[in-house]
Amino acid sequence: MKYVYLLIFTLLISCSKNTEKCFLTDNVFESYVEKKSYSVKQILSDKPDDLEIRDMKEYRTFKKDSTEAHTYDETEQSEKKWKAHSEEFKMFQEKFSDQFEFSDKQQANNILYALGRNNLGYWLLKIEDNKPFAYFLGISFSHYYINKIQDNPIIKNDFFQVEGSLVKIVKVPGLPGYDDYSAIEDGKLFKISLKDLMKDSDHDGYNDIFESSFGLNPNSKDTDRDGINDFDDLNPMYKSEKNKFTQLYEMLLPNYQESLNFKKLHYFFEVYKSDCDYFHQIDPESRVLFALENERKQTYYVQMTDVIGKSISKIKKDNKDPDQFYIYKAGSSYTNDYSVQYKNGKWLIKIVGQTVI
Repeated sequence: MKYVYLLIFTLLISCSKNTEKCFLTDNVFESYVEKKSYSVKQILSDKPDDLEIRDMKEYRTFKKDSTEAHTYDETEQSEKKWKAHSEEFKMFQEKFSDQFEFSDKQQANNILYALGRNNLGYWLLKIEDNKPFAYFLGISFSHYYINKIQDNPIIKNDFFQVEGSLVKIVKVPGLPGYDDYSAIEDGKLFKISLKDLMKDSDHDGYNDIFESSFGLNPNSKDTDRDGINDFDDLNPMYKSEKNKFTQLYEMLLPNYQESLNFKKLHYFFEVYKSDCDYFHQIDPESRVLFALENERKQTYYVQMTDVIGKSISKIKKDNKDPDQFYIYKAGSSYTNDYSVQYKNGKWLIKIVGQTVI
């Protein structure tokens, strides 16, 4: 794996408009195709340059770790562990809200560290001088399993290091949207120097590894040049524009609690795969990132990681009515088909089909 900054940046801010790519030419919507599992050789050949992987002589196996981490003798014990965990990570919860799952807290001098995970992947979390920082690791959760129980400190000699295994994702029959893991090689130590991990070339608040992993420009704090710093931009990859089709896509985005202030949730993103400029130009209420449809033009991390959990389709025109269109959105266990009509400057949206798996 190589970070090709210039190529990715050129592709993302290209001035060419892809509005024609927003429309379907037939009635066939793209269906989900499960990717073939990576081999150990493929995982190691595509690993990030800053990630060092060492073989361990003594280690906790994937099976042992996953079993022990999820074993509770009774409900009362489970509740006690949950309360103890909440108390242990209380400060991280206050600083990062509901953006991460927390584990492996460690204090080094006046700095608090913890491992965090969200829908994008693994992060090193830091609280220093009462200020929170999050550094994306670029370690694909589709192929790397980090042990839930770490026997050693995660920060040592200016390195972040965790024990784990190389794995593949297994789809569980009968449980849509539920994934499990299967180990393909145990006993790995994953190491990244803190200098590389915390590098933020443009000083925008996101480390270079995060920006390179998702197609932002690590050398510009304003990737889309819209005047908003990437860290504060809800749509940092593309400039937002107002037209009826961007309005349609905005209306089909997920609805979240009104009490959530997404401007303060800097590490919570939904990732969509689309070449459609109308979709790219949305002005969302929560953070979004986009992946190109051509996998060869995607970043290494998006190519090898299952980060796209929801999708909104291209638009199907009605040949008999220029104001009538069809579109659908899908999640891990559902699809909703919509008939949409543009009248008097507003969209009228009607569900015409629904599938629940």
